[in-house]
Amino acid sequence: MIDTPGTIRRHAGRMHRPVFLALALLLPLGPALAETQPFRIVNRTGVDATALNAVRTPRGAQNEWGANLLPGNRALTPDGGFRVVPAEGAGCRFDLRLVLADGRESVLRDQDICAAREVEMAAAARPAAPLPVPVTPPPQVPQQRPNPQAKRISTGSGFLVAADRVMTNHHVVDGCDRIILRTADGRWLGAVPPARVDEKLDLALLAVPGLPGPPLTFRSNPPVRRGEGVVVYGYPLAGILSDAVLTRGEINGLSGLADNRSQFQVSAPVQPGNSGGPMLDMQGHLVGVVVSKLNAQKLAQATGDIPQNINFAVKGEAALSFVQRAGITPRLADSTGPERGAADVGEVAARSTVFIRCER
Repeated sequence: MIDTPGTIRRHAGRMHRPVFLALALLLPLGPALAETQPFRIVNRTGVDATALNAVRTPRGAQNEWGANLLPGNRALTPDGGFRVVPAEGAGCRFDLRLVLADGRESVLRDQDICAAREVEMAAAARPAAPLPVPVTPPPQVPQQRPNPQAKRISTGSGFLVAADRVMTNHHVVDGCDRIILRTADGRWLGAVPPARVDEKLDLALLAVPGLPGPPLTFRSNPPVRRGEGVVVYGYPLAGILSDAVLTRGEINGLSGLADNRSQFQVSAPVQPGNSGGPMLDMQGHLVGVVVSKLNAQKLAQATGDIPQNINFAVKGEAALSFVQRAGITPRLADSTGPERGAADVGEVAARSTVFIRCER
């Protein structure tokens, strides 16, 4: 029987209204007619699926899952079906994945869709990752007594330095009971403890299985100079600003507060929530990690003068050394040739920068 949208089917005495969607996989063309016939993926996990991937086997050296086939924010409900129409030349063998609303994954590898046109995805075997949560907690009811058991929430930024590895500041994740990250494509993923940290540098390295996006490239040469233009990218003021923010500035000094030689002083404006975000040069290479800003109010009380836009970033070379000590081989490149526009550099950062939520 060919199912159509709205068809009601019975399974084990229950009635379900499956969801049917269709999308062609963009793969090289070929002549095999049998390979272009639709096949159907059925969600038997008992949980809504928020993403579906169907990638021709083998997936290649990058081991990438490709784009989410579910359109928009539409979920694939339990016992719902998704109809996939392969492109010509896609072949018969696919790796399939459902990403569930509770953070788990259901994965089937090397499935012959020409032999079986309906594939049931069973309950996920992988450990559950933290549940997706909103960026900000719900507002308190007026005059309601504070709940001593309520979690304290803080936010920050981070960026990919290798597959499934995110760098941020130590102070962003210090003391967290749970760390979850929102990726550039809008998914929520959980960090797996323990984090590797360097308290002196104020850096942390998180393990985040299944994290999409390319790692940023560290600048290897030439040395950074005063006056160089930089771009800062991150997620400041969560709950007030809902989107990522790009700011431009310059390297003002080659040391931080109290002559801290592991930091730069920069003029790119930053706010709470920018901590742990990347600072890129105008070729799109990482030269720093945003760490702090001068407390203008306290300094004004002490000196009688208001400081103007004094901010700090951990030097890229210090961050590179930290990553290498963790046993990771990051991407490196020289920054040569003409400078790129801030918008182009921002697009590089956007693919690799994540929003971090810490619950204590």
